[in-house]
Amino acid sequence: MAEVAEKKSAVSDVGAWGMNVVSSVGLIMANKQLMSPSGYAFAFATTLTGFHFAVTAFVGFVSNASGYSASKHVPLWELLWFSIVANTSITGMNLSLMLNSVGFYQISKLSMIPVVCVMEWILHSKHYSREVKMAVVVVVIGVGVCTVTDVKVNAKGFICACVAVLSTSLQQITIGSLQKKYSISSFELLSKTAPVQAASLLLLGPFIDYYLNGKSIVNYNFTSGPIIFILLSCSLAVFCNISQYLCIGRFSATSFQVLGHMKTVCVLLLGWILFDSTLTVKNILGMILAVVGMVVYSWAIEAEKARQKAVMTKTSLTEEEIRLIKEGVETKPLKDVELGENKA
Repeated sequence: MAEVAEKKSAVSDVGAWGMNVVSSVGLIMANKQLMSPSGYAFAFATTLTGFHFAVTAFVGFVSNASGYSASKHVPLWELLWFSIVANTSITGMNLSLMLNSVGFYQISKLSMIPVVCVMEWILHSKHYSREVKMAVVVVVIGVGVCTVTDVKVNAKGFICACVAVLSTSLQQITIGSLQKKYSISSFELLSKTAPVQAASLLLLGPFIDYYLNGKSIVNYNFTSGPIIFILLSCSLAVFCNISQYLCIGRFSATSFQVLGHMKTVCVLLLGWILFDSTLTVKNILGMILAVVGMVVYSWAIEAEKARQKAVMTKTSLTEEEIRLIKEGVETKPLKDVELGENKA
């Protein structure tokens, strides 16, 4: 039975991760067509994220109303705190992309892996094996080689990048801790947080976008083309949000970051196939190194789990050992301490 349960859990893990990769890559491709100047030039990223969470909140409401999922209590202050952190992450990422070069933006995203590791160590006293640390380094180098180009830094951009990295890392750690703290499923937690994020982003998003690009969403020409892609983007975002909560709940924020760079590799490949993006030898070598690092990381995590399981087995008595101890106690003659004689 235990083996069957482990196999089902492994299949669920692969399913959650597969859904995250497919939906995330699909979302990036849809947004590229929607937001690029050669596409529909919808330059309102923060407001679009508000649309994403509004649709996600609606799906959660319908699910709760139909009885498909249960609504558990999470304190309002926790939801507000999470919403502030998550929205700071979104705004910080947009500002970092606007103020920094693409190369420095990619480096700031890569720095999330060590930042998450340090934050999990500080907040949850989590430790990592040498193999895991080496795999993380290999992944960072591989993704860095295939994505980082020019690196230019300015004061404002550096501050925005630091805020984005810290808030994004804290957001991903908070997702996992809230699920464990309140024994709440990933979808139930998302149903709680999505309405708060949607309301705040739809309220502040148009102003943030106007500051970023000087354009007002009121003046945008909503034809059938961009509307279809906005709906497609929102649909993919629902699956992306659900799978993100699923993955962090099943794995950890660090694993989510490391394996998440598989999406970077997929985006580069699809960009080359669908949008005629250039793919150099440097990109290919970097992708190979990143994939090797991800495979090693997965192996290191499984090896660490096996070691922990072995330690737990050694330090705990089996049912057979407990039975033998009981039988030994029952059949062993008891001595009278005072007379030194056997009772039996």
